[in-house]
Amino acid sequence: MNDTNLSIEELVSHLLEIISAYKDEIETPHPFDIAKELEKLRELDEEEYKSICKKMPSELLAETLCEMPNYVQEEISEVISEKKIANIVSKMDSDDASMLIYNIAQDHEDAAETILSKLDDEDKEVIEKLNSYEENVAGSHMQSELFSAKLDENIGLALKRLKQLKEIDELDNIFHAYLIDKDDKFIGTIGLEELILFEHSQSFDDIPKEKIKNYSCKDNDDISDVVETFTNYNLSALAVIDENEKLVGRITHDDIHDIIQEQNTKQIYSLAGVNDEAEHEEDIVIIGKNRAFWLGINLITAILASLVIGIFDSTIQSLVALAVLMPIVASMGGNAGTQTLTVTVRQMALGEISYTDAKKTIKKEVLISLVNGLLFAVVIGIIAFIWFSMPLLGVVIALSMVINLLSAGFFGAVIPIVLEKFDVDPAIGSTVILTTVTDVVGFFSFLGLATIILL
Repeated sequence: MNDTNLSIEELVSHLLEIISAYKDEIETPHPFDIAKELEKLRELDEEEYKSICKKMPSELLAETLCEMPNYVQEEISEVISEKKIANIVSKMDSDDASMLIYNIAQDHEDAAETILSKLDDEDKEVIEKLNSYEENVAGSHMQSELFSAKLDENIGLALKRLKQLKEIDELDNIFHAYLIDKDDKFIGTIGLEELILFEHSQSFDDIPKEKIKNYSCKDNDDISDVVETFTNYNLSALAVIDENEKLVGRITHDDIHDIIQEQNTKQIYSLAGVNDEAEHEEDIVIIGKNRAFWLGINLITAILASLVIGIFDSTIQSLVALAVLMPIVASMGGNAGTQTLTVTVRQMALGEISYTDAKKTIKKEVLISLVNGLLFAVVIGIIAFIWFSMPLLGVVIALSMVINLLSAGFFGAVIPIVLEKFDVDPAIGSTVILTTVTDVVGFFSFLGLATIILL
C-alpha cells in the first residue's frame, strides 16, 4: 500500500485492519511496510500514532520496531508502557532486543533499567552482555540465538531438536549447525543443505572434515574486519567466539548489510562535512549547528585562499583577464582532487589500500592527474589565447593547470592516507584540507606565473 498521499484517517484505518488480520492469523504486510506507515502516521498525528502502537500486539510491534529508525526506538518508552516494551523485548532476537534497550537508554536511562528489571534473568543477562561491548566490535552486533550441536550428537536427534525450536519460534534464519566440543569450544559449521546428505543415524563426528567450515571471528574483533570477512568469503552467517574459543553467538548477513549501509552513509556524509547522526535529529537547531561547524572551518580556509589572491592584487588590477580565468584553475583543481580523494577514501574503506602500499597509490593518482593536467592545459590555453588574444596568457593558465592538477592528485591521495596513519577518519577532515590546498596552489601558481611572465 502506497502511503505517500494517504490521509490520517486512511492510514489509521489500514493499520487497524492489519492489527485485526494479525490477531485473526491472516497474512499481513511485511514489517518494513507497516513501519513505513507508522512513521508516516507519526509525522501527521502523534496522538493517533501512540494509539495505534498501544493497540498493536507485542509480537507484531516487536517485528515492526526492528524496521524503524533509532530515533523512533529511543522515544518508544514515551509511547507505550514499560511493561509492554519488556514483553516486546522478550519477543525479539537478542541483537535487536539489545539495540532497542540501548536506544531507549540514550534518552531514558531509568526507563531502560526498569524494562530490563521486568525481563527474566536469562534475557536480561544476554542483553546486558551484548550492550557491554564497544559499538565497533563484533560482539555488539551478534545474536546469541543459534543452532549448535555437540560432535558426538546424533544428526537425526539434532534435526528433531531444531524442528522443535522452530515450532516455538526460538530460532529463525538458520543456515548452519554450529559444531562444538564437550567444552563448548567452536569446531566449525556445516550448512543445513549439506547436513541433509548424511544419514540420521550418523553423528556429527562422522561428517568428513572437508565438509566442515571453520570461519569465525572473535567477539572483540573490529566490525570492519568482520564485514570484510563476509564479503571476501560470501558468507551468510559467521560464528562469534570469545578469547577461550567458546561459541558465544553469530552474526548474520542482514546485520552485515545494515552495517555496510551505515558505513557508506557515514562516509558520504563525512566527505561533505556532515554528521550522519546529527542529520537524523528532528531538531533543526542541532542539524544546523553541526553543519555550521564545518561551514565555519570552510570559511577560514576560504579566507586563506583570499589572502593569497590579495598578495597579487596589483597583478589582477593590471590585467582584468586574470580575474576572469583564475576561478577555472581553482575549480578544475578542486574537482580533480575530489575525484582522487573519493576513490582513495572508498578503496581504503574496502581494505584495498593501506599505509604500506601508499607509494603505489600516490604514483598512480599523480600520473592520472598529470595526463589530465596536460590535456586540459592545452584546451584552456587555446581558449584563453582565443578569448583574450594573448598567447602568453594561454601559456600561464596552461602551466598553472598542470601544477594544480598535479597537486590535486598528489594531495588527494596523500591526505587521507596520512590521516588514517594518525588514527583520524580520512572521510571527515580530508575535504576541507584538500579544498584549501587546491585553492591556494591554484591561485598562487596562476597569479604568480602571471606576475613573472606577463608583467
